[in-house]
Amino acid sequence: MSDAEYRPSPSSWVRTQVDAIVAAGDTRAVSIHGKPVVLLTMRGRRTAAIRKVPLIRVEHDGRYAAVGSRGGAPENPQWVANLRANPDIELQDGTSTYAVRARELAGTEREQWWDRCVGVFGDFAAYQVRTERVFPVFVLESR
Repeated sequence: MSDAEYRPSPSSWVRTQVDAIVAAGDTRAVSIHGKPVVLLTMRGRRTAAIRKVPLIRVEHDGRYAAVGSRGGAPENPQWVANLRANPDIELQDGTSTYAVRARELAGTEREQWWDRCVGVFGDFAAYQVRTERVFPVFVLESR
């Protein structure tokens, strides 16, 4: 992914967290609501620029989840459209980086992963009641 231009997030808290992770070379440099994070590096859907987003770390058997909660806002975070368009991404956990593919979940598999996500960060359930949209949940698996 290094052949494209990196474009920082328009969100100041995301930029601050990404800068801290990159400077430390370690996702443990930051947290979200006191929870560990992973860093996703992806291509923008419209620009093909490199985008980076920290998300709460939800891991199970070597696979990770990404929840498009946006704190219960009525619209998905922008990174959801990016993953749908360009599912091959990089995931950094601690100091390790992995090539993964994002796969959006549905049905029973989504419910299993949703329960895991809420188990790690209970506020996901509180955020869900703030909106009528169903949060997209992706599993990030080795490719």
